[in-house]
Amino acid sequence: MSYYFHFLYKRLLLFFCGIAMFAYSGAQTRDSVCKVVPGKDILDILHHTLKNNRFGSRDTVCQKTGRLHISLVPAAAYTLVTRWAVVMAANGAFYTDERKDANLSLVNTSLAYTQNKQIIFPIHTTIWTKENKLNLLGDWRFYQYPQYTYGLGAFTHTSDALLLNFSYITIRETVLKSIRPDFFAGLGYSLDYHWNISKLATIGEGAPSYDSYGAASKTVSSGVTFNLLYDERRNPINPLAGYYGHIVYRPNFTFMGSDNNWQSLLIDLRKYFFLPGNSKNILAFWSYNWLTLSGKPPYVDLPSTAWDEYNNVGRGYIQSRFRGNNLLYLESEYRFQLLKNGLLGGVVFVNAQSVSEWPSNKFDRILPGIGTGLRIKMNKHSNTNMCIDYGFGIEGSQGIFFGLGEMF
Repeated sequence: MSYYFHFLYKRLLLFFCGIAMFAYSGAQTRDSVCKVVPGKDILDILHHTLKNNRFGSRDTVCQKTGRLHISLVPAAAYTLVTRWAVVMAANGAFYTDERKDANLSLVNTSLAYTQNKQIIFPIHTTIWTKENKLNLLGDWRFYQYPQYTYGLGAFTHTSDALLLNFSYITIRETVLKSIRPDFFAGLGYSLDYHWNISKLATIGEGAPSYDSYGAASKTVSSGVTFNLLYDERRNPINPLAGYYGHIVYRPNFTFMGSDNNWQSLLIDLRKYFFLPGNSKNILAFWSYNWLTLSGKPPYVDLPSTAWDEYNNVGRGYIQSRFRGNNLLYLESEYRFQLLKNGLLGGVVFVNAQSVSEWPSNKFDRILPGIGTGLRIKMNKHSNTNMCIDYGFGIEGSQGIFFGLGEMF
């Protein structure tokens, strides 16, 4: 549930220039479930520093329908590929029900503009209706930027890269209905539209499998989705315990505008533990498996590193570093407090991915990643952290990852 940059070369530098951080909570209706929220966040520190009590106590919060918790982080970034960039990341969290077991709804977005005239604008929504009867999922994105691709399979090299330029719109909307507590089924629609695809530059052999697989100046993938969801998490911004599982079967059809008939299957599984059991530290596991069942997807729609919904698969590698007809991924992360008041925390993580070779579709190589990071509490009411991670992969791959909300 976080946005970040993936251009991970050896000398990649991401830093925050005069970061301004804002957290806000507003209410519209009567009090229902009230609780004391211990600990400190950035706004508490600002209130104390500025001796500003105009908002009153921030330690007691009442769960109200319409109460909005906003976290906003502007930042400046620099990479060798983007040059200077300005990023604005934000999320809004709210309840549509005042019951104690109501799930938290979330709108997560960011906007980035770079010196290379790149624009990156995603909007992700997870909306729960009253009594958690319906779950409305949205994933809308607009991208305009050059991006390196390295070809197909797990044995590609950064020394043989192709710089592509393209414009990209994705629209994914899903409606899920409660079958029993925490278990949902539903239908959706997905569109992936790339246009103005062109080659800008090549390094070495320039990803030769891009042309042999089938290059195009415009691609459309359009289809329905069939969804099964099991979600015990009450707060998707920062899950504390429970299971999560989402299975998505997507057939794309030419009669719906798709270039080809092809089918994919996505299996997203997660588990969260308190470790130790009496602490606030979390041990989390994530399995993300993205499979092509039949047909031939456009090259730019094939499973690839960091092209999941929140661009988090494969910390330690540049986005699109590995690509194939199928992708298997496993990650574990340990989240722990550095300060008792919760203002600062840390993480360590390890992951492994594998993509199938082309055209054999065999998995012949495992690609590990490892790293650590810092967590800064932006809003204790929505439990939103700012994430700053540094990850390492093989062959010297490394870089910084930035996000608002936990990586999974």
